[in-house]
Amino acid sequence: MIEVSKVDSKLLNTSIFVFDIDGVIRDVSGSYRRALADTVENFTNDAYRPTPEDIDDLKAEGIWNNDWEASQEIIKRYFQGLGQEIQVSYDAIVEFFQSRYRGSYADWSDGYIATEPLIATTKYFQELSIAGIGWGFFSGATRASAGYVLKRLDINEPVLIAMEDAAGKPDPTGLLLAAKQIEMKQGNATNVIVYVGDTVADMLTVVKARDSDPSYQYIAVGVIPPHVSEDLRDRYASLLKDNGADIVLNTVLELTPQLNLLQSSVS
Repeated sequence: MIEVSKVDSKLLNTSIFVFDIDGVIRDVSGSYRRALADTVENFTNDAYRPTPEDIDDLKAEGIWNNDWEASQEIIKRYFQGLGQEIQVSYDAIVEFFQSRYRGSYADWSDGYIATEPLIATTKYFQELSIAGIGWGFFSGATRASAGYVLKRLDINEPVLIAMEDAAGKPDPTGLLLAAKQIEMKQGNATNVIVYVGDTVADMLTVVKARDSDPSYQYIAVGVIPPHVSEDLRDRYASLLKDNGADIVLNTVLELTPQLNLLQSSVS
């Protein structure tokens, strides 16, 4: 991991922070990832349940940010390994996944989503605002799911680009949409976009954004999600760096206005 130093205060009002949500703002190891494993297990007739490492290996390919599609791909590969073709529809996969993640009650109180521990805090975002840093979210989660966790953080009317609003990562469109909306909300232009994510797809989104709109300077901040065990954290950090992370932190809470991101990152 890269050591960071103090930041020049002049940087604060020219930077915006855009956050992924899953694995960054909330711990989804017992929710999204559990629902993914349940879904694979169900549609392989209880023959195979992917481990956290299996899921990480798939996501390391950088194109499986959508957990419904990731579920389908793991099921497909399982049956291909048996010399068979997948017989289940994508809609059926999504329906089963959501039955676990959201549950059966209208308020989702019996779904895995209701058990998600928060990583970030309300105070964290308040301190960013006090420091003059504009912030918002670009997530592959549905708007309803993302809104559910942001409401728990008492974040009202945030800039949020969700699954329904833009192409999936690593397409950078959603990141740039979020940045433009934050600029409008702040009332001033920014020079630096800091994107915070926990997957290869998140880091590749920044790589692609540099080509898509070079008018900004970009900093890719990787954070290690809670499900990664202590003995694998260095390996996971290296994976993020190999795919474009300029800085890797243990948690989003380490990303404070006091970090000199510009001097610590790759230009």
